[in-house]
Amino acid sequence: MLKKRFSTDDRNNNNISSVIRAKKKSSSSFEQLPELTEDETAKKWAGESNDPPTIASKKESSKNAMNPKNLRKNEDAIEQDVLEGEACLLGDGIWERLCEEAKMEIELEPALASYLYSTILSHKEMSDALAFVLANKLGSSVLLDSQLLELFSNCYREDPELVQCATADMQAVLERDPACDKYVMILLYFKGFQALQAQRIAHSLWLKGRQSLALLLQHRISEAFHVDAHPAAKIGKGVMIDHATGVVIGETAVVGNNVSILHNVTLGGTGTTDGDRHPKIGDGVVLGAGATILGPVIVGTNVKIGAGSVVLQDIPDNSVAVGIPAKILRRERSEDVIEPSLSMDQTDFLEGWDFTI
Repeated sequence: MLKKRFSTDDRNNNNISSVIRAKKKSSSSFEQLPELTEDETAKKWAGESNDPPTIASKKESSKNAMNPKNLRKNEDAIEQDVLEGEACLLGDGIWERLCEEAKMEIELEPALASYLYSTILSHKEMSDALAFVLANKLGSSVLLDSQLLELFSNCYREDPELVQCATADMQAVLERDPACDKYVMILLYFKGFQALQAQRIAHSLWLKGRQSLALLLQHRISEAFHVDAHPAAKIGKGVMIDHATGVVIGETAVVGNNVSILHNVTLGGTGTTDGDRHPKIGDGVVLGAGATILGPVIVGTNVKIGAGSVVLQDIPDNSVAVGIPAKILRRERSEDVIEPSLSMDQTDFLEGWDFTI
């Protein structure tokens, strides 16, 4: 699987690493879609001719389209492309592959034809599909999906880096989550990915001085995805929020590149004072399920925080910290460390330990 990642020189406009070092009206308003039945849509995106087929050719076409061997062959071809590294982390080829996956899903399940057409195949590029999916997820009776669609589309046009972050996050999920083998799954069904992209838009609005709108988006993200991430929080690229339920990220928190965050993780503050009061998470970190990091502590590069741990003090680079309060169980030499966020192994620190229960 492709393992290209962001280097320390590839930063977003917020310069996340330098911060860490310093602090050590409704859907009818959308573009009208052609009135096609599910079968017609399935045929259209399966690449069938618009000419009326003969009875024999129709039977043959249906037989070939639904042949499991042919479908498996197509999926294998796409998987092989990924293994050979043709898909770039910054998005080259990902949109095209996403569309191909959507077409194959229609062949496998024609009942999804209209859904996949409206969410993916009717759009020209990744930003359009992202805006459409997020607008439909976050729309409400007082915050119309049509309004959100226009807002999100404008944000993606004005800040192309938002799309780069989205494709990097999508690649991160595909590489790190063994339950995921298609880009289409991430875009449509993974709420951690969706919540993160919505937070990125809210953060962009926050930086432009549109704090009220950004806070309203935070409220809707929390309601829809059960992820409460303040729009002022700075989050790097190639980030995976797995399962996502219960994740809390405070206002002054900073999250580096290539970080993996599991459910019920809290990056919280302590006390009632203003100013810098939330954690700073370095590159390549994995935060286990239920981990809590409180206060303006620094979690260094390539750190692994065990599930259920409570971190109250700085954790040095290349360390494993576990417990309540968290204690450092192991520290590796920098040249020996592979980013823990990539392996997602949360129990390897138990090797050599004799636990009596």
